[in-house]
Amino acid sequence: MMKNLSIALIVTILICAIASVFVIKEGQRGIVMQFGKVKRDLEGVTVVFEPGLQFKLPFVERVKVIDARIQTLDESPVLFVTVEKKDLLVDSYIKWKIDDFAKYYLTTGASKVVAENLLKQKVNNGLRTEFGTRTIKEIVSGERSQLMKQAMDAAQVSAADLGIEIIDVRVKQINLPSGVRDSIFKRMRAERQAVAKEHRSQGNEQAEILRANVDAKVTVMLAKADKSALTVRGQGDADAARIFANTFKQDPEFYAFVRSLEAYKNSFGSKHDIMVVQPDSDFFNYMKVASGKRSK
Repeated sequence: MMKNLSIALIVTILICAIASVFVIKEGQRGIVMQFGKVKRDLEGVTVVFEPGLQFKLPFVERVKVIDARIQTLDESPVLFVTVEKKDLLVDSYIKWKIDDFAKYYLTTGASKVVAENLLKQKVNNGLRTEFGTRTIKEIVSGERSQLMKQAMDAAQVSAADLGIEIIDVRVKQINLPSGVRDSIFKRMRAERQAVAKEHRSQGNEQAEILRANVDAKVTVMLAKADKSALTVRGQGDADAARIFANTFKQDPEFYAFVRSLEAYKNSFGSKHDIMVVQPDSDFFNYMKVASGKRSK
C-alpha cells in the first residue's frame, strides 16, 4: 500500500514539474493568465516572459505565447478620394510589431487577425485624410514620401492604444479606376495633341521663313552669277573682236579672202540649194581671179 502511494506521489510530482515548465522560443514572448486574468508583479506591471526556459504554477497559470517579430500587413488596394473628388486605388503595406504585450492582449485577445483589422482601419484613416488634402498631381509628383510619413505619424498615435508600434507605412502603387483613368488619358492625349499641333505649326512657319530666305539668297546669287557671266562673256567678246581686228588689220586682203571662203562654204553647203547671182558679181571675185587677188 505504501509502495503504491509512493509511486503515485512521484508521478504527481513529475506531472506537476512538467506542467510548471514551459519554453518561450526566440522571436516570441509569453503572458501568463492566472484565474482568467493577466498576471502582474507586485508593482502592477504585466509579467512578460522572455525567450528561454520559464516556470509557472501548474494547473493554475496558463501561458499565452505571442509572436514578437516584425509583422507585415499587405492588404488589398483601397479606394481613396483626392481633394479634386477623384478616386484613387491605393495599394499599400504596413510594417508593425507589438510594443506593449499586456495592452495588445487586452485589446486584441492576442489575435493577429483582430489586430491587423484594427490597425488597417487606423492607417487607412490616416491615408484617407492625407489623400483628401492633395491633388492627383501633388500625390504623383514627389509628395508621396511626405504623405506616407504624415499618415504613419497619425496612425502611430492611435495604434499605441492597441499596444502596437508602426515601423513603416509604404504606398506600393497608385492607380486610377478604369473610368477615371480613361477620362484622364483622353484629356492628356488631347492636351498633348494640341501642344504637338502648335509645335508643328510653329515648325512649318519657321520652315517657310527659312525656305523663303534660302530662295531669296539663291535668286540673288544666281542674278550675281548671271551678271558676272555676262560681264565676262562681254569682255571675252570684246577681246576676241579686238584680237580679230588687230589680226586682220595687218593684211586686209587676207581677211577679205578668208571671209569669202566662209561665205562660199556656207552658200554651197547643200546640193539642193539654188543661188541666182550675176556672173560679174563681187561674190565670185576670188573664184574668177587665178592669182587669188580680187580685181580692183
